[in-house]
Amino acid sequence: MHIPSRIATRLVLSCAVAAIPAFAFAQAPAPAKPAVGTQMTPSATYGKLLSGVEKEFVDAAEAMPEDKFNFAPPASAGDFKGVRSFGEQVKHVAVANAYFFHDPGKPMDDMKAKQDAMNKLTTKADIIQALKDSLAQAHAYVDAITPENAFVMTANGTRGGMAALGIAHMMDHYGQMAVYLRMNGIVPPASRGSGM
Repeated sequence: MHIPSRIATRLVLSCAVAAIPAFAFAQAPAPAKPAVGTQMTPSATYGKLLSGVEKEFVDAAEAMPEDKFNFAPPASAGDFKGVRSFGEQVKHVAVANAYFFHDPGKPMDDMKAKQDAMNKLTTKADIIQALKDSLAQAHAYVDAITPENAFVMTANGTRGGMAALGIAHMMDHYGQMAVYLRMNGIVPPASRGSGM
């Protein structure tokens, strides 16, 4: 079969143009990974964990439509009697973050006022903003963890221990929120495209 030269030229050029991104990608250096045996600082370790759960948690909170923020599974759907609504789950985590990630050098006098103010929030935008504010506080807290202060006892426990509890607490409530999303026909953003 004879292919006219102008078509053959276009075909070769098209293939060459299509191959450029693949060639460029293949030539790009891989991101540097810490060498095996390299120590990470406590703040970097906790910060990485916090950022991971923060992404999943905030994305899940934002995925629920405003009109479903008051959704709580009916008791008839299983053992759901008296559980928090979706929005209450998010507010609860924001309030808890204020406790877990509280600067041990500051008094906790304002904790009750913060809790009362957050519990009065009703709109999705306000609740998510309170969550994001609490996460900014959490990042400031973990950024201040050093090898010297990570495991020194404070009135509430060690900084490292409180950071671990706060992160685990968010993961626990993320799991509950994922169930609420699925009960409303919404695949949690972290599970989209993963076949889950």
